[in-house]
Amino acid sequence: MELRPILSAMRRNKVGAILITVQMAITLAILCNGLFIIQQRVAASQRPSGMEETQLFAMSNGWVGDPPDLAARQSADMAALRSLPGVVDAYTTNSYPLSDGGSTQGCKLKPDEAESSTLCATYFADEHGLETLGLKLIAGRNFTPADVVEKGAHDMTPPNAVIITRQLADKLFPGKSALGESIYVESTQHRTPIVGIVDTLHVPWTGMSGWGSTFFYNSIIEPFRYTTQYSHYVVRAKPGQLAAVMQAAQKKLFEVNRARVLEKVRTMTEVRAEAYRDDRGLAVILGVVCAALLAVTAFGIVGLTSYWVTQRRRQIGIRRALGATRSTIMRYFQTENLFIAATSAVLGVALAIALNLWMVNSFEMARLHLSYALAGAVVVLLLGQLAVLWPALRAASVPPALATRSV
Repeated sequence: MELRPILSAMRRNKVGAILITVQMAITLAILCNGLFIIQQRVAASQRPSGMEETQLFAMSNGWVGDPPDLAARQSADMAALRSLPGVVDAYTTNSYPLSDGGSTQGCKLKPDEAESSTLCATYFADEHGLETLGLKLIAGRNFTPADVVEKGAHDMTPPNAVIITRQLADKLFPGKSALGESIYVESTQHRTPIVGIVDTLHVPWTGMSGWGSTFFYNSIIEPFRYTTQYSHYVVRAKPGQLAAVMQAAQKKLFEVNRARVLEKVRTMTEVRAEAYRDDRGLAVILGVVCAALLAVTAFGIVGLTSYWVTQRRRQIGIRRALGATRSTIMRYFQTENLFIAATSAVLGVALAIALNLWMVNSFEMARLHLSYALAGAVVVLLLGQLAVLWPALRAASVPPALATRSV
C-alpha cells in the first residue's frame, strides 16, 4: 500500500496525529522504566539471606528494671530454649539479617589506613550462631567457647576472631584466600584474625542506596555473647515444628523469669515480608500505573481513529465503490496507525533512555537495559494495532452506496 495517501490524510489531521504520537511516546518511556524498576525490586526481594529462613524465628527480649545479673539471666534463657523439644539451637545477638536494625564498622587491612577498605555490618554470636542460622561454612572453623566473651552495650572489648562472608573475603583479599588473614575494625583498631568464611549472610538492611549492591553481603560475625538489657533471641526449630516451638519458647521464657518484655516475635519469613514490603508496594503501584497508561493510550487510539473514520465515511464509500475490498480498508487504517506507532516507538525509546539517565544521576539507579526499551517498543506497536482494530472494522463496514449520498 502506498504511503502517500496516508501521509496526506495525516497532514490534514496533524494535530490529532501529533497528540497520539506524543502520548504513545510518553507511555513507552514510562512503561520501560516502570517495568525495569519492578524487575529490580522483585529481584532484590528474592536475594538470599544465607539463613534457613523457614525454620527460624526471632524475638526481642527486654528486661524490666536494671538487673545486675544479665549474664546469668541470659545464660538461663539460652539453656531453657535449647532444652525445648523441637529446637535445633538458639543464640542471642545484637541484630540479625533483614531486621532493619544493627551496626556497621569500617574494615581496614592496615591499622594506619586513612580510610576504611569497606563498610561492614556487624553481628554478635557465640559458638551456637552458625548452627542456629544454618549458615554454610565454606572455609575455616566455627567459634569455640574460648573465642567467645561477654559484651555489654558500651563495652569496647575487641573480638578475638571474626567470621566473614565469601563476598566480603573476595572484596578485601581479591585473588587469594582470606582465611588466616587479619582485618582491623574501625572502632578498635585491633588486629583480628579471620578464622572462618561463610557462603552468604545478608546485612540487616535491604535499601542501602548509595552503598552499592555488593554491600548487602558485607557481613562479619564477632564472637560475643551479647549480654545487655535489650537483645534479640534467634531460635531454629526442626522442620515442621516452627509454630509449636514459637509458642512453647515464649511460655518457657516467662516460666524462667517473668520480669521481661517479649516483642517482635516473628518468623524469618515474616521478617523478609516486612523488610521488602515497600519494594512490593512500589512494584504494585508501578504495575497499576503502567496498566492505566496502556489503557488510556489504547482508548486514545480508538477515539482518534474512530473520529477519523467518521470524518472519512464518504471517502471510504467512494473507495469501496471503486473496488476497494474490506481488507484493503482495514489495512489502510492499520498501516496508518503502524506509521504513528513506529514514530512513537523511536521517540519513546529515546525518551526512556533520557529518563533513565536522569534517574541514574538523581537517585543512583541502575542503567536501563536496552532490551526493556525494545520490549516496550514492541508492546506499543502491538497495542496500536489492537486498539485500531475495532475502528478499522467499522471503516471496512462502510457500504459503497454511501458514495452516492450527499454529505
